[in-house]
Amino acid sequence: MTTDEDAGSAPRGARVVVMGVSAVGKSAVGTALAADLGLPFLDADDLHPAASIAKMAAGQPLDDADRMPWLDAVGARLAAAPEGLVVACSALTRSYRDRLRAAAPDTVFVHLTGSPALLQERAARRQGHFMPASLLRSQLDTLEELGADERGFALDVTAPVPVLAAAAAERIAGGSHE
Repeated sequence: MTTDEDAGSAPRGARVVVMGVSAVGKSAVGTALAADLGLPFLDADDLHPAASIAKMAAGQPLDDADRMPWLDAVGARLAAAPEGLVVACSALTRSYRDRLRAAAPDTVFVHLTGSPALLQERAARRQGHFMPASLLRSQLDTLEELGADERGFALDVTAPVPVLAAAAAERIAGGSHE
């Protein structure tokens, strides 16, 4: 008999945010992770208002006044997913993650990391995305690593997407969030 706690399935109600800077692979890893865990996937970029997308597309970084309503929308979606949800969301600072946790306290953060050179190369190759490569530096400057008291873990994105998703799924299903 299988249970929700078996390897390869998410604990009941698992809420996961795949976080990191632009071009780190949040959407790709998040989609694969959601499939591995048997959970729905949401790209938080889809919740940005048109004005924020236009601002970023023009090469202007968002400020907290832009981000807070967006983070509230992401948090509301996490909270409204009793069966669980995987969300790709930058969640760059502790205060942004705290805002998400205020809505969904049990959220686990999977922080995707990579060297600035690798991320710049990826950002430069992307086509059809509203976030220009020129904003990567502002995101790297804003990024705050997960604190020791935050539920989550980091994964280096030099591994292939399926490997990253499987590693994250194993840790989440096994309850290893450190």
